[in-house]
Amino acid sequence: RTLKKITDEVFYVPGIDRGNLRSLWTPNTLWFEAAEDGLRSGEVVPPGFSGSAADIDRVRDNVAKAGLVGSLVADDHRSTVIVVPLVENDPDTGKHLDYGLFSQRLEERIRAKYEGQGVHVHIVGFAKLVGDLIEGAKDIGLFFLLTVGLTTLLIWVYSRCWRSTAATIGCCLLAVVWHLGVMHLLGFGLDPYSILVPFLTFAIGVSHAVQNINTMTHACAEGADKVQGARATFRLLFVPGSVALLCDVVGFSTLLVIDIGVIRELAISASVGVGVIIFTKMFLLPVLMSYGGVSPAGLRNARRRRAGPQRLARAIAALADRRRAVIAVALAAVLAGWGGFTSRGLQIGDLDPGAPELRPDSRYNRDSAFITEHYATSADVFVVMVKTPAAECGAYPTASTVSRLQWALEETPGVQGTVSLFNVMEQIISGTYGGNLKWSTVTRNRFISNSAHKGIPPAFFNNDCSMLPVIAYLADHKAATLEGVVKTVRAFNEREPQGHAEILLAAGNAGIEAATNAVVSRAWLPMLGLVYGIVAALLLLEFRSWRVTLCLLIPLVITSLLCEAVMTLMGLGVKVATLPVIALGVGIGVDYGIYLYNRLETFLHKGLGLREAYFETMKTTGMAVAFTGITLAAGVLTWIFSDIKFQADMGLLLTFMFLWNMVGAVVLIPALAAVMGLGRETAGGASFAPTSSQEPRAGADAGDVPAHRAAGPTWSGAAPRPGPALQDPGFG
Repeated sequence: RTLKKITDEVFYVPGIDRGNLRSLWTPNTLWFEAAEDGLRSGEVVPPGFSGSAADIDRVRDNVAKAGLVGSLVADDHRSTVIVVPLVENDPDTGKHLDYGLFSQRLEERIRAKYEGQGVHVHIVGFAKLVGDLIEGAKDIGLFFLLTVGLTTLLIWVYSRCWRSTAATIGCCLLAVVWHLGVMHLLGFGLDPYSILVPFLTFAIGVSHAVQNINTMTHACAEGADKVQGARATFRLLFVPGSVALLCDVVGFSTLLVIDIGVIRELAISASVGVGVIIFTKMFLLPVLMSYGGVSPAGLRNARRRRAGPQRLARAIAALADRRRAVIAVALAAVLAGWGGFTSRGLQIGDLDPGAPELRPDSRYNRDSAFITEHYATSADVFVVMVKTPAAECGAYPTASTVSRLQWALEETPGVQGTVSLFNVMEQIISGTYGGNLKWSTVTRNRFISNSAHKGIPPAFFNNDCSMLPVIAYLADHKAATLEGVVKTVRAFNEREPQGHAEILLAAGNAGIEAATNAVVSRAWLPMLGLVYGIVAALLLLEFRSWRVTLCLLIPLVITSLLCEAVMTLMGLGVKVATLPVIALGVGIGVDYGIYLYNRLETFLHKGLGLREAYFETMKTTGMAVAFTGITLAAGVLTWIFSDIKFQADMGLLLTFMFLWNMVGAVVLIPALAAVMGLGRETAGGASFAPTSSQEPRAGADAGDVPAHRAAGPTWSGAAPRPGPALQDPGFG
């Protein structure tokens, strides 16, 4: 009787296709049997059911006659299913059905109401999955506020200046607003993937703005006023900042080669976000800081930091010595080798059962596990489509091919069972001939098959009988299971004649997952090659040296290998959620190297040796680069707490890549530069005074130290030009 109440309750939920609703209590759930006088049928739950022991026994017999065990009734007869088909549009509003609202109604009207009455309610299906994703995405706003608060605190701790902190946070929030507005004008909305891009926009904006704060603070600490400091900041950071942001755009735009809609939309959204940052960070922020300047507390903090012992900077700069550099590079090579060896076990697709979008212990995945355990049919459906000439889907040649295909699929590990129109046809033919098991088969007689075809539900073929689905119910949608099913179908295609029928892959949620895995597998390595190739081209264009390019790219390659190793150890596959992380990590990770080498190059042009030049770089830019990695990681760290699993996976992997890219750039750039001989021409500490045309001195390697980057910013403005500041190599 509780089942009757739940069925009636579900019937009146808006969005239900009430004519096709099916449970043990609905009149469209019938049993059939062959008797002496022909076929008999009736409702599984007969009219006048009173709940007596005799009535329950009768229902149990009817369930067996209808063949509902494993589909509508559990194998242990302790639970039953209500099949709830949906309409496309909400009948109340006329708009597309709101899955979030629909899921909420099921929770309130069904689960919350009846679970206290001695029954357990399990709800699965695409609409419920989307509804749970929408519910999980509601926490994203809270995570964003937490990210803003955490980032604000970090910037203040670093700068001790509320003026710089407020200007930076304001510009980055403005970038997020512009980003969302532009995407809306382009006709895009927010989905569980693209809703994360505003976090990236904010984090990237803050990470680049840290360089502005650092340079502005040092300028003002050396005697410049706020207008002069802002001008110097703009001159020093415009070129490297623009190149770094272009590399970010490249990393995002390479995702467009992946023929998956959500990834392409993510790529467009992220590229728009970075484009907005170019305006807010490169142009607006210096203007704002020229009005606000740096507070006295910020200046005191900068002077105190510069007057410190700089032990960490000296220790890292020591890696520029040849012997230490060789050891550091060798250790990096060992680490890269370990990462490459471990990542050999990296697989394509999902490695866990249940809905990959949600955590394994989520309510939806627990419900899905219950269905898979207690029913022959599961929520993971793989559909193979068989295409035939019109009106030939029920012909014997098609039946013979489909029967052999079903047999091959049922022999594949992970396939629980299959069904097609010929399974129903066999039952109808057998029932027509008195239930004789000899007739429980397909027939060559077209008159018999055509007669039986009339009783087959239309869900098993299309209107002109030129297409029929072969439905395989899978134990899960793990990568190995899907790969096995796809291999079975392809092997069947190769060995079977295809003159009368064409076997097509694939439909169903598991079929779409398999197709997605195939696209990801094809796009993975080409995308990596493309992103590294374009980033290398931009670095060559900027620094005009292949050695500098290798110095900046090698730490990124090592990080990519380590990321893949971490994914292998964590049991994560390469899929829609994790594939963009690699491209994002490369595009954003190169920013550290660009800022570091840009500053290092300035000190090399002043005639400093590599070790001394890198020490001065660490004193001025190194701290800001380290803080940049921390702020980037903080921008995505909050994703880890999301109820949506792929958001948590992306947050964890991006946090690892942002931090490790920072560590790799800071530690490996001096070691690689020493091994490759960069800076040798000034190793003796010879003086260097650039001319007005900024040509390097005679004997300098123009390929390694470009002329157009030789000089740092110069002072301009109405105030007197401070003399001592220009002699400080930390100011450039």
